[in-house]
Amino acid sequence: MSHAVFVHETGGPDVLQWELREVPAPGPGQVRVALAAAGLNFIDTYFRTGLYPRPLPFVSGLEGSGTVEAVADDVERFAPGDRVAWSSVPGSYAEHVVGAAAQMVAVPDAVELDIAAAAMLQGMTAHYLVKGVRTTSPGDVALVHAGAGGVGLILTQLLKQAGAVVISTCSTAEKQVLSEAAGADHVIRYTEQDFAEAVREFTGGLGCHVVYDAVGITTFEGSLASLRPRGLMALYGQSSGPPPAFDLQRLNNQGSLFVTRPSLAHYTATREELEMRAGEVLGAVAAGRLEIRIGARFGLDAAADAHRALEGRATTGKVLLVPPPR
Repeated sequence: MSHAVFVHETGGPDVLQWELREVPAPGPGQVRVALAAAGLNFIDTYFRTGLYPRPLPFVSGLEGSGTVEAVADDVERFAPGDRVAWSSVPGSYAEHVVGAAAQMVAVPDAVELDIAAAAMLQGMTAHYLVKGVRTTSPGDVALVHAGAGGVGLILTQLLKQAGAVVISTCSTAEKQVLSEAAGADHVIRYTEQDFAEAVREFTGGLGCHVVYDAVGITTFEGSLASLRPRGLMALYGQSSGPPPAFDLQRLNNQGSLFVTRPSLAHYTATREELEMRAGEVLGAVAAGRLEIRIGARFGLDAAADAHRALEGRATTGKVLLVPPPR
C-alpha cells in the first residue's frame, strides 16, 4: 500500500486528505517513481479551490522528483534506478507517482533530488519569462513582484545574468534581504510605499521595460502604471485573484503597452523545448550558477499546513513536501 493526498471536494486546505491506496502500476508510456520530494506551487491551490477545474476526486500536485521503480514495456527513455524530475505530472503529492515518461527529465548527478524538485516548475517558469516571453537585453529595467518567492529569487538571478536592472517588491525586511542577495538592484517594500511611484522615482520617471507579475488583482493597476511606453507586463499568476475585465484601449492610452498571460505548458509544449529549459536550469544549478532556495519542508501528510503557509504569505523560496518516514 501507498499514501497520496486526495481532493474529494474543492475548498480550503482542509480538503487535502492523506489516504491509503494501492501502489499504482505504470500504463503505456508511463513510469512509476518513488517520490523524493514534491514541489508546492500556487497552481496547486487553484486546483484545490476549483479555480482551475478538474474531475473529482484527484490526487493533488504537479511537480516532483524521485527514483524510477518501474517502467512500461514501451518506455525506452528511462529504466529502474534512474533519477528523474518533472513539473507537470498530475498526482505528484504521493509516495509513488505514475506519470508519462515524456513529461520527465533526467536529473544530473551533481544535483540533489530535493533541489531538482524545487527547480523544475519555478526554474523553467523563470527561464521562459527571461528567454521566451521576451528576449532580455543588457540595460533592460525589470520589475519582479514577490521578489523573495520561489520564482522571484530565480527570476532575479536569471535577469541579472542577462544584464538587466532588477527592481523587486516584497513585504518584510527579511524578504528584502533575500531579494537583495539574489541580485535585486532596488527592493520596494509594498507595505510601506506605493510601488508604482517608487518605480517611477528609481527610473527617473521612465518606468520599466517589463513587469513580471504573479500576484494578479492587487498589483495589476500598479504594474501597468510602472511600465514605460511600449513596455510589457507578463501576468504569469494570480495569487491574489484574477484581474477584472479590462478595456484594451487603455493599453494605447498608456503608451502602446503589451500584456500577456503566459503559462509554462505553452513554453514546454515539445519534448525538445522541455529538455532545453530543464537542461539549462538544472545545468546552471549543477555548475553553481543558479541557487535554488528551499524555504521550508513539510511532510506530505501535512500538505494542508503547507498550503496555509503558502497562501498566508508565510513562506520564502521554495516549499517542498516530502514523504513521512515509514
